[in-house]
Amino acid sequence: MPVVYVLVVIVWLGLVAAECVFVLPVALALALLAGFGLGLGRFFTVAWRALTATDVDGPSPVRRPAPGPPDPAYPHYLLVQVWRDIAALERRTLPWCVTQARWAAATLTETLLKPPQGLALFPLWFGLCAGMALSVVPLAVAVLAFALATAVMAAAGLVVWSVCVAVLGAVERVWMAYRRILLACPHAGCYQRFALPEYSCPRCDERHSRLVPNRLGAFRHVCRCGARLPTTILLGRFRLGAYCPHCHRRLPGRIGRARVEPLPFVGGPAAGKTTLMFLAVRALRASAAGAGGRAEFVEARDARAYAGAVAELDRGGRLAKTGPELPVATMLDLTLPAAHRILYLFDPAGELHTGATRVERLRYLDHGEALLFVIDPFALPELRAALTTDERRLVEQTTATSDEDPSDTLQRLLAELRSRADQGRQRRIAVVVTKADVLRRTAVGASLGGDTRGWLEGLGLGNTIRTLERTAAEVRYFASGLDIPPTALAELFGWAAGLPLGGRVDPGFDDRPAADELREPWPVAGRPPSLVPYGHQAGRSALFAALTVLGPLIMIVLGLSVYTRFR
Repeated sequence: MPVVYVLVVIVWLGLVAAECVFVLPVALALALLAGFGLGLGRFFTVAWRALTATDVDGPSPVRRPAPGPPDPAYPHYLLVQVWRDIAALERRTLPWCVTQARWAAATLTETLLKPPQGLALFPLWFGLCAGMALSVVPLAVAVLAFALATAVMAAAGLVVWSVCVAVLGAVERVWMAYRRILLACPHAGCYQRFALPEYSCPRCDERHSRLVPNRLGAFRHVCRCGARLPTTILLGRFRLGAYCPHCHRRLPGRIGRARVEPLPFVGGPAAGKTTLMFLAVRALRASAAGAGGRAEFVEARDARAYAGAVAELDRGGRLAKTGPELPVATMLDLTLPAAHRILYLFDPAGELHTGATRVERLRYLDHGEALLFVIDPFALPELRAALTTDERRLVEQTTATSDEDPSDTLQRLLAELRSRADQGRQRRIAVVVTKADVLRRTAVGASLGGDTRGWLEGLGLGNTIRTLERTAAEVRYFASGLDIPPTALAELFGWAAGLPLGGRVDPGFDDRPAADELREPWPVAGRPPSLVPYGHQAGRSALFAALTVLGPLIMIVLGLSVYTRFR
């Protein structure tokens, strides 16, 4: 019997030795390849499902931005979501691989090591388990390769994105500087100047306060509702609804693309500022049409006020006195073949110019480079003294007059302007003598011809004229009345606004404001909020391409490097 046991042991040892020589290496290699292949297969399956999903609640959820300020928009994919996607791939791959390895080891142990065959199949079991354990090494190399591929893709993408952000931002700044774009609020009590408006999403009306090339996107920001919003004026940002970042009230369309030109009317009570403004608007609209352009109202209230004022003037009536509250600008969007302007016509009550503290509230005076100094000739003491009784009666019957001496109004204005950084320097000042149609019916006004400056100087305004000419680079003098030709008035206001206006007026121009003048919100492209943004989808496609193409190449390079080093 002992001999039999010895023979059995010898046979068993021989079988085990043979298995160790012939079976174990094959089993180890097959298990290693199987473990490596299953791990890679699982990774690419998860990557395909996660990176091709279009729903925000997919395998790797995309968090929607919170509503409200400062910007309810998705961050750039390479800054946030790419790392969330990588973490999702790791969470869905590594635990699965560990679970499958444990299950395989338990199954092999239960199947191959049961006595008595376990004594003979131990080498096979060991080879399979060792192969699975050793598959961790190539899988670790694969993880390193995929990490490097992701880093290369992200770095390259971030470099391209950074260049785009820098170039787009620089181009916009240069363009705005070249066009001398001024941004300011036209609303009463605000009048603030600012660098960038708030923009509202046309789809959900969320406000975006930093709609520029930045971490939220170079060419487009994607609102939380899925709308794609352009980030620069040249890309179409001016078509979005804009709001003042200080008072949050609506701004005119095309702001940022066209220069805002504040044109304040300065004069005493009943000086004729409102009549002059509406006559100027009518002249500007007709002259713009004659030049092949358009002059459109920004606000419906301005169009209604204009239509009512023109109708009243055509009937020979007088316009209502301007209220004492701070003025809201009448906004006129002026488009010519060679130039664009958004005119802010500020027509305050004359009482706001009768006290220094009142003038201080007119903060829109801080921003402009032109103004219109309106003189009621019947407020000049020398002219009043020269009127006969019949002439006084004529003036009282035909027009209201101001009691404020224009020289006093000017001194208060200049005192306020000197608080500016440029000491109140203006590029252009237009001095307008109003009510010229009535003035020429008096003896003292009969001499008012083309030399308005000389006529004013003859009435004792020499010091006022010299003060104005020291304040501005250029001063023009003009006499205006209800009978003034539109071309002359359009030329004056075009000069004040820095526009080439004047010349031909379109005789067939319909002066009634059309309903389609008020611009409709611009429809924007985008995806439903339940889908990931296009930029995220493109980033995921680039990531999947890097993992499937660049990842294996890096694995091969790493493998060859290790082989060359240790062979």
